[in-house]
Amino acid sequence: MNHIIEVQNYVHFHGAPTKGKILMVASSPATSQQTGWPIGFWAAELTHPLRVFQEAGYDIELVSTEGGKLMMDTYSNPTDASGYSAGDVISLGYMQQKTFNDMLENTKKLTDVNPADYVGIFLVGGQGPMYTYRGNKDLERLFATFYESGKPSAAVCHSTTLLLEAKKSNGELIVKGKTWTGFADAEEEFADQAVGQKIQPYRIETEAKKIAGTTFKVAAPFSSYAIQDGNLITGQQQNSGAAAAELLVQSLNQ
Repeated sequence: MNHIIEVQNYVHFHGAPTKGKILMVASSPATSQQTGWPIGFWAAELTHPLRVFQEAGYDIELVSTEGGKLMMDTYSNPTDASGYSAGDVISLGYMQQKTFNDMLENTKKLTDVNPADYVGIFLVGGQGPMYTYRGNKDLERLFATFYESGKPSAAVCHSTTLLLEAKKSNGELIVKGKTWTGFADAEEEFADQAVGQKIQPYRIETEAKKIAGTTFKVAAPFSSYAIQDGNLITGQQQNSGAAAAELLVQSLNQ
């Protein structure tokens, strides 16, 4: 008996037509009040999902909390002397592309886009979002607009801090009745121990578990873990970006 397997992939940057545009949001540069470090977005949380989206045939627009030039977290840069992300060949590859560097050079502010122009939204994490996303009413409204229109709405790692407060138009938290994930307390503990100080001003898992009527779940520290509950998609940390992006693409393809 012959066993036949057929595979069809859409690889937009190899010439396939676009299937629509996904809005990606990243943090503008900030300064950590805990460490004094310059902070921004985590490279892999942009590049790994970007690769998934582009290979699936989607165009991307990257916007930010304030507009203008973006900066990746130092530890996420594969060329950084620390070597922390030296194995991130996907980010390294994108960093060789003029189009990618141009995209980081001059972003629109998130309030300057029309959600109707996009098929889904993906929030890039990093150290910046703990300051630039939490309490950001413009970003909360933007994310809720996508979510309430039934479009796949994704957040990974520290970008899930937005979901601690983001509400639907009826005043209910988006995460009410939902199962979701984000950066785990065990991962924060590991990071704090590695650098010898408390890095973040608060912990997402700790805060999420104070919310009644929602279920926050985490997997083993730094494993690839993403959850889809309806059109809400969340990823645990920097190693979960591609998995969350794949769930978003699957939603769009259904």
